[in-house]
Amino acid sequence: MLLRRKIDRFLDEWKQNPDRLPLIVKGARQVGKTVSIQAFAKRSYPNVIEINFALQKQYRDIFDEGFEVDVIIKNISLRNPSLRFVEHQTLIFFDELQDCVNCATSLKPFKLDGRYDVICSGSMMGINYSEIESNSVGYKQDYELQSLDFEEYLWAKGYQQDQIEDLFDHMVSVRPLSKIQQEVMFDNFREYLVLGGMPAVVKSFVTNRHYGGTLQIQRQILADYEEDITKYAGGLDKAKIISVYRKIPVFLGRDNKKFRISQVARGARSREYIGVVEWLESAAIVNVCHCMSQPALPLKGNYDPDNYKLYFRDTGLLIASLDEEAQQDLRNNRNFNTYKGALYENIVSEMLAKQGYANYFYRDDKNSLEIDFLVRDAHSLIPIEVKANDGPSRSMQKMVESPIYKDVQYGIKLGHKNIGRTATFYTFPYYLTFLLKRFLSERSL
Repeated sequence: MLLRRKIDRFLDEWKQNPDRLPLIVKGARQVGKTVSIQAFAKRSYPNVIEINFALQKQYRDIFDEGFEVDVIIKNISLRNPSLRFVEHQTLIFFDELQDCVNCATSLKPFKLDGRYDVICSGSMMGINYSEIESNSVGYKQDYELQSLDFEEYLWAKGYQQDQIEDLFDHMVSVRPLSKIQQEVMFDNFREYLVLGGMPAVVKSFVTNRHYGGTLQIQRQILADYEEDITKYAGGLDKAKIISVYRKIPVFLGRDNKKFRISQVARGARSREYIGVVEWLESAAIVNVCHCMSQPALPLKGNYDPDNYKLYFRDTGLLIASLDEEAQQDLRNNRNFNTYKGALYENIVSEMLAKQGYANYFYRDDKNSLEIDFLVRDAHSLIPIEVKANDGPSRSMQKMVESPIYKDVQYGIKLGHKNIGRTATFYTFPYYLTFLLKRFLSERSL
């Protein structure tokens, strides 16, 4: 079963561009990079050369004599004389870039030469991207692939685009969804919450139509992540990275969910953990949600770098990291009361990030005003509240109505609710979060 992914369309458009640049597809391990590129290569090129630097270590020295295209091709051909390089009909696919970062320097010569298309792929956990970024600047294009978003999950379940467009039409016109739409989509959303978007997990569930085996796949991915931390963390203290990573669920279970280095271990000090959170973020396995100094635009220039929450990039992996009783309860009984607020906040963080939003929240010094997430449209700052229970939205109401917060004109409330609108905010069910950026874009026109 080949899963339909949004990268498919991107790759097709990349191929149609006559001035296309060599491409680096990056992302966390096991999000589907290699499979997507291989499928694209098979349907788009009569001739494909694939080199995996992790499995085919003999190719790691092909750049030792320089980066001229003819020299590189000569060295590849010496290793495997059966390969054929057909000019203007060949895609060269360098996989597992993190195991041969010198490859990135070759992208500029390949672009200037113009005879062959090149795609590289690598795990962000293993890539020293600062090193790669210094090479071939202006002569490469980057694409980050994440685990399946909710729309891709619906595709995997067999839903058609017109059914997704119908959901969006209800959002734009602020029309409540039917009872059957609500019931079915919430069921799909609960599945997605538990499974996450890792392709192997989704494929197993959709093929077998039950959760059996999915937890084992998720646990193996978590184990692989920790193994990669010990392999690729460079000069950082690997034990500290793993300690921070393992403590994320603990902090998410607390009321304010703020991550505190001082509570990671006895006697832990922030200066001893410099670079650890940044490494986990650059490895594409966590989202860092920064606290705004003031709820005002611009977002990127107005946050406290020392006040943040950490969320898993994939909520299914967060659930897989919990104790076994909680995991089974969620899978068998769909009991989301335990750890409920953390799960819903985490999946909204994930769904926002997969649309390109950085994560921000706001809490004032007196803790009298708390907003779970903040995004923006073309003209205003938009507070988002994630309601695990159907309670009042006092903080959002206060922020929208107060003359102090001039950039805030309306808010969005996400919950186990239908589509609706009040004088100060829109209400949407959680599962429609994947359409939020498109909704805000059309609303601001």
